[in-house]
Amino acid sequence: MRFLIRVVINAFAIWVVTLIPALEVQVKPFAPGETLQLVLTLLAIAAIFALVNTIIGTVLKIVAFPLYILTLGLIGLVINGFLLWLTAWITSGFGWGLTVGSFWWGVLAAIIISIINAVFGAILRPQKRQRRD
Repeated sequence: MRFLIRVVINAFAIWVVTLIPALEVQVKPFAPGETLQLVLTLLAIAAIFALVNTIIGTVLKIVAFPLYILTLGLIGLVINGFLLWLTAWITSGFGWGLTVGSFWWGVLAAIIISIINAVFGAILRPQKRQRRD
């Protein structure tokens, strides 16, 4: 259930990023036309992004741990941009999906996606019950 919620939040965040024309991030639906194809494409891109972030992102973050310490965590922004660019590369191989204008626009888009994920994560996180004694 958590994975599905993450995919929906990621799809929304990617959609928000595509609304900002200066970022040069666009989504090409798998079939032209209706809104349904765009929504399904966004959900597919978000699922691929979540898988890339879970599998490859975890490995990169472990390998880059010394750089996290050295740069005080700023390398994480570059890694997230790389993961978004990698997702765009994977989905463009299908003939549909995400396109990112350049790597640094991808880094900026990844920052915005991370902020949106953090906000929705804080809102949707289950609250711990406090014991009353």
